[in-house]
Amino acid sequence: MKIIIGIPAFNEEKNIASIITKLVDVADSVIVCNDGSTDLTSKIAEKMGVDVINHEKNLGYGGAIRSIFLKAKEMDGDVLVTFDADGQHRVEDINNVIKPIIDQEADLVIGSRFLDDSEKEIPQYRKVGIKVITKITNASLKEKLTDSQSGFRAYSKKVVNELNPSELGMGISTEILIKSSSKNFKIVEVPIKILYSGNTSTHNPVSHGSSVILSTIKYTSIEHPLKFYGIPSMIFFVIGLSFTYAATQYYAEIGRLNTNLTIVAAGTVLIAVVLLITSILLYSLVSVVRENNSN
Repeated sequence: MKIIIGIPAFNEEKNIASIITKLVDVADSVIVCNDGSTDLTSKIAEKMGVDVINHEKNLGYGGAIRSIFLKAKEMDGDVLVTFDADGQHRVEDINNVIKPIIDQEADLVIGSRFLDDSEKEIPQYRKVGIKVITKITNASLKEKLTDSQSGFRAYSKKVVNELNPSELGMGISTEILIKSSSKNFKIVEVPIKILYSGNTSTHNPVSHGSSVILSTIKYTSIEHPLKFYGIPSMIFFVIGLSFTYAATQYYAEIGRLNTNLTIVAAGTVLIAVVLLITSILLYSLVSVVRENNSN
């Protein structure tokens, strides 16, 4: 069983050496994606003899994860573990995260910070943000998760080979989950301990949240176009027909059109028609693309 551990790293010269030292004892291969760091992250990793991917400029967390996926696919490992470089994760939790894949009980395993007392260590503002984002993400998944934003994950060989993540920002965590769920990969969570010492996050919480929400909307609309556009279309149709009935009644009783009722009726029906056409066209397009990809 070949275990590959991938580390997305941006200006992590303080942590990278100690993390690599621990990981080489539990992994067959370690990949460090140096995402345009301006410090010694890349040189330290290279001197320690691990595989290093260098981005000329900072592409973002998603860009680093994407490069790690591509490299892991080349290396033909059995399990890929993504492990943050900020020192928050414990190496001793790796066995728990990869166990469901080794036992063939899961295709994707998330190390959740909300399944034991680790939750107490998370700053309150981050805890609220993670839970809100997870609830939004869960709306597009078959499984209901507790920590959709954890960077500590394990992927089976099948997932690494079949998924092609494209997001460059923090939304990649959600993209991977939505795509995995649509492909019926089994997703499970296991508890992990988290080590917070001050504010170790390098991500702005507002931009992080916005990126994830936009990513969720985008991939939900692609994976489930009939549901995403069709349901709002039906709602607007009902509203439009209600206002059309009210406008008709007004005309029958008063003998002239009510401008406000007529405009709202026409506007909502038009929106409903546009959403319905969009859902049909996008569903047809996605179906053709999937059929071509499967051939």
